[in-house]
Amino acid sequence: MKRYNLLLGFLAILFLGGNSILAQKAFQTPASGKYSGPIIDMHMHTGLPHEIPAGTPSLCRPEPCEGDGGATVDTKELMERSLEAMNRYNISTAFLSGVDWAAVQEWKKFAPDRFIASPFILKPNDPGVEKLREEYERGRFKGMGEIGTQLNGIPPNDPSLDPYFKLAEEHDLPVLIHTLGIGPYTPHFRSAAGNPLLLEDVLMKYPNLRLFVENAGYPYREEMIAMMYQYPQLYVDVSTITWVIPRTAFYDHLEAFVRAGLGKRIMFGSDQMVWPEKIGAAVEAIEQAPFLTNEQKQDIFYNNAARFLRLKEAKE
Repeated sequence: MKRYNLLLGFLAILFLGGNSILAQKAFQTPASGKYSGPIIDMHMHTGLPHEIPAGTPSLCRPEPCEGDGGATVDTKELMERSLEAMNRYNISTAFLSGVDWAAVQEWKKFAPDRFIASPFILKPNDPGVEKLREEYERGRFKGMGEIGTQLNGIPPNDPSLDPYFKLAEEHDLPVLIHTLGIGPYTPHFRSAAGNPLLLEDVLMKYPNLRLFVENAGYPYREEMIAMMYQYPQLYVDVSTITWVIPRTAFYDHLEAFVRAGLGKRIMFGSDQMVWPEKIGAAVEAIEQAPFLTNEQKQDIFYNNAARFLRLKEAKE
């Protein structure tokens, strides 16, 4: 009976104690309506690493499925349409990469305060590290990646990537990497090369590396969570999975990270590639998440990236 009374007392504090922190957390309610604050897009491109015909529908998974929209393959038009979407959705800054370095610089020149310029690295030694070092010393790039070597079957812990990680750590660069189970239908892509556990060798060797993994390692949920628990410098974005997979699958993945207590290290990205309309689709996927509070949305849309990028206005 005594134990029963203690239990009732605890429940009374939990449900009636207005000043109880535990009670406040227990009664957090999901937010509704559109997010009105600023957004940082941590995953944007000047195009695809391979050519596709103009008007090609957007990617979708799993097959059989049908994408929507049509690819904008002209770089200038893609830039203009991407900036229009950024303005419409209050996206102040975007982490921008591309295999065509000249295109990245053109976007940066056109809107110098909107983009963090970064080179897409598709193959080790192409470009060589020394050429890349010159670009950083000239101030032309401020980030590294997307490191997309998985598209060629090369895992993140392959020794050929060591010089790039070393350079990124030396220059304290934010680094985006493709380390997950899905990707384009290219001949050498290997899902096994995207297991996030393969990042452990990298983070052990380069403990000060500022690394973020696209799409939160989808669908390697448990592996990605384990890595984030063990390595607090590791962040993730939720980019393509906001629109390329079924919304239910995306919400299952995102909610698992939030429930695991990792809501402060998830960042927004659109990964629009050649479909600028997907910027809005990505924003709406976060806005409409039924389990996110206003505070959690603000963290994903802005605060977490501001902290990761070490912006002055970052909030803890």
